[in-house]
Amino acid sequence: MKFTVSKEAFIESLQKVQSVVTSKTTLPILSNVLISVVNNVIELTTTDLDLGVRCQMQGEIESPGAVTLPVRRLFSIVRELPDSELTLEVDDKNMASIRCGQSYFKIVGIAADEFPPFPKLEGARVFKVLQNQFRSVLKKTSYAISTDETRYVLNGVLMSFKENKLTVVATDGRRLALVDHEMEFPKSSEGDFILPTKAVNELGRLLSDKDEELKISISENQISFFIGQTTLVTKLIEGTYPNYRQVIPSEPKERITLERESFMAAVHRVSLLTNDKSNSIKLSFGKNNLLITANTPDVGESKENLPINYKGKDVTIAFNPAFLLDPLRNVDNDTVTMDLIDELSPGVIRNNEPFLYVIMPMRQSS
Repeated sequence: MKFTVSKEAFIESLQKVQSVVTSKTTLPILSNVLISVVNNVIELTTTDLDLGVRCQMQGEIESPGAVTLPVRRLFSIVRELPDSELTLEVDDKNMASIRCGQSYFKIVGIAADEFPPFPKLEGARVFKVLQNQFRSVLKKTSYAISTDETRYVLNGVLMSFKENKLTVVATDGRRLALVDHEMEFPKSSEGDFILPTKAVNELGRLLSDKDEELKISISENQISFFIGQTTLVTKLIEGTYPNYRQVIPSEPKERITLERESFMAAVHRVSLLTNDKSNSIKLSFGKNNLLITANTPDVGESKENLPINYKGKDVTIAFNPAFLLDPLRNVDNDTVTMDLIDELSPGVIRNNEPFLYVIMPMRQSS
């Protein structure tokens, strides 16, 4: 195998595939990137057996073939090369030579036939959406994914395709984020699928913020995302996602409109005097005023008044400040609304989009 490619194109492709590789693998081949030349296209592929990424790039091809090389070492070398074209050549003993300007490297590779095969999806349901829209949906929900490995069905986002609408949900049992997105697909493609956290994180890196098409193909236990010249394939999480609708409060007693950035900044400042043991802040809503306070033994106390447009009854409720800040950081609206029932019921944050965030209150210290 021999080809010539620009350093910039090689680096860009390696960046797209290398984060899949984990340093903890017991199989040396999984630390490698498969480099192959097929049908006049150069392909780079990595996998951890659950998730795989393949990226195509253009170059000047002299001869086809394939090899696997240690991806992190290869990336370190290519990154330091001069900004020029480089030539990669592999002999029949899987020894790779890289030439670029006055630089020359030789890397020991492993035979390509030892690399796990890239999954092929058959009989898949196909959905199409814009990349920036899907990226936004994941951004507004993924922070609420559970990290508790004993509740494995919550270690990802639910993607529910029903009635020409994609509903994406993430929850860890203490808060829940949900976004609805209108899209068209046949009734025969309806279904619920749980996308694992690692795939969500990779999509956050790979998806563009432009109006470019994303094709999603889903089979019984796998899902593929086709993003320009890059393909991501991952296993789906098996199991049934809990009934998230039952935790969404129906009728609020109070609905308060808040200026998102000033509310977010005030919550952040007050939270500076919380700690792991006493990680809560109080929101006290009174006439045209919100008092935000934190009182942490052995640390101190903080408070801030925020003028708001509110004429309802006085309500005081306590929340985990990190959970309160997450949705505020991940939506773009100038204002948000907070729905409250009482100090013991969940609060709901909404914006003027099909988004909502349910947050459980914390026990208030007297």
